[in-house]
Amino acid sequence: MSVWSREQITQLSLAQHEPKWALEKRLEAFDAIDSLPLPKLEKTNLDRWNFSSFQLQKANTTYQQIDQLPNEISRLLLDENSNVLIQKNDSVVYQTENTLEQGVIFTSLASAFQQHETLLKKYLYGQDVSHRVAAIHQAFVHGGAFIYVPRNVTLKLPLQTIFWLDGKEAAMFPHVLIVAEDNSKVEIVANFLSTSSEAAISNSVVQAYVGQGANVQVATVSQFPHSVVDVMERFATVGQDGNMEWIVADLSDGRIISKSTTHLKENGGHVDVKSVAFGAGEMRSNITAEVFHEGTHTTSDIQARSVMKDKATSILNSITKIEKGASKSDGQQTGKVLMLDPEARGDANPILLIDENDVTAGHAASVGRIDPLTLFYLMSRGISKNEASKLIIRGFLDTIISDIPSAALRASIHETIEGKFTS
Repeated sequence: MSVWSREQITQLSLAQHEPKWALEKRLEAFDAIDSLPLPKLEKTNLDRWNFSSFQLQKANTTYQQIDQLPNEISRLLLDENSNVLIQKNDSVVYQTENTLEQGVIFTSLASAFQQHETLLKKYLYGQDVSHRVAAIHQAFVHGGAFIYVPRNVTLKLPLQTIFWLDGKEAAMFPHVLIVAEDNSKVEIVANFLSTSSEAAISNSVVQAYVGQGANVQVATVSQFPHSVVDVMERFATVGQDGNMEWIVADLSDGRIISKSTTHLKENGGHVDVKSVAFGAGEMRSNITAEVFHEGTHTTSDIQARSVMKDKATSILNSITKIEKGASKSDGQQTGKVLMLDPEARGDANPILLIDENDVTAGHAASVGRIDPLTLFYLMSRGISKNEASKLIIRGFLDTIISDIPSAALRASIHETIEGKFTS
């Protein structure tokens, strides 16, 4: 990181009119970068991954109407009536102005620093910076979104963010902060993609606070080419009787670190993690879902599915930790990997860490190839081998994809998977 300096970090903060405490957080993280280790990931060597060679590039175009957007972006839009924020590299290039329920905030992170500093100071940067990649994110965070849903408010339509990477050695560091007050309900869809095949970096964080009795669903869909290093960390803290649902679609073809961490802090909290991955070419991915049961009567369910073709490799890690005192908790997990080609590789690692007796926990994991008898049966009905393979894979992944409420999002994920067969 020697090409960057404290002075440049300071100018980055001043350009966004951030308060002093935010600058101090940036500088603290920047100073720690070189002394912190890389993340320690199961069976994944990060030594040659590029996390720090990049340029911060501004977008030179903004869009006033949806029909002005490139097709690669407009096709991702869920509903013409939904509220959407689109960021290209480090600049917001489009945002709808639809009326939201009273008190709801949906704005860029830069605007939130100026208009909602008290809330940001309370909730932003709630995680420890424990490794180098996290420190880089906190030092260079540029863009993102702030979503705040007041007590007892239910949003009828999902909120959508699109983070769009473009350009050689480009980088984006969006931070999405979600605060759902007691008994509120919100759905958020966050798309991450690149319209360039140049080498680039995406280092993103999604951070959610789920109040008592609140319901929050967050879907993240990543679709980067082989040239992009894609790091995404998701964090959630769930209050009493709160419900958190993560829907994770890792559909990139490059280098992927994807991690979801949920703390069930209070009694009765629940989390579902539904994760799908489809890798092609020489994709390398390490995908982790971890849940910490800290309150009593908390429940969790991790379901992960991964399909690898060509020479792609996937590591699925599912970690359920039931802390001492979290009695009557129930933690379940399932991880399955399907390999389509001889050189494709996959691994599923279920981990249960239980420090309390009066609990229920279980796991299942499998790694394998397409059942030749199933394939033969479909082909005997006049279906080509390629189409039969697609049907089997669709059924394998639809265990999770079919649970996604948005038909548009389901269609987008299926379209991306279909494209991997023709690439």
